[in-house]
Amino acid sequence: MVNVITFIIAGAIVLGGALGVIGFPNPVHAALSLIASFFGVAVIFTIQEAHFLALVQVVVYAGAIVVLFLFVIMLLGVDTAQDLRTEPLVGQRSLGLTFGAILLALTLGGLFLSGPGGEDGAVALTGQESVVRPIDAERSQIEQLGEDLFTRNILAFQATALLLTIATVGAVVLVRNKGGEDLVIDEPGRSVE
Repeated sequence: MVNVITFIIAGAIVLGGALGVIGFPNPVHAALSLIASFFGVAVIFTIQEAHFLALVQVVVYAGAIVVLFLFVIMLLGVDTAQDLRTEPLVGQRSLGLTFGAILLALTLGGLFLSGPGGEDGAVALTGQESVVRPIDAERSQIEQLGEDLFTRNILAFQATALLLTIATVGAVVLVRNKGGEDLVIDEPGRSVE
């Protein structure tokens, strides 16, 4: 019963943080909502007894990646309001919606078109059977984790890398300085006036 209550609270934190990421106009508030969402996911991992994933969720995502986003936001500055009705690149919204629809179709196709696979488990979108193998005491756990990550879960690994790249580009696009003065770089031995 305690796990159910904890799951409901953590799920509410995850959903609230996700809505804050897309709802807050201030990028710093959106990044802080993302941290709250990551902590909620870490609690859910802990409920499932996936303590390593919970640690990675907090240390890598909340501790490093969001801090990197906040660093980029603070470094480039967000002091001007932008008109969201004007498109800096012509056709970017329709192109984004098209790619989003394609990604959604591929994701749903991968979920629903994956075959049952037989006795060993379901065949995932990668073509690998989703068999949970017991830990082999003769081999290193790092080697087994790497093998599982880069064979059975390669699609999820690549999708995460693509998502983080897109998020980094999005953070830079959000904080670009329109119409601002160019930065003056001071070269060693010269004074800039």
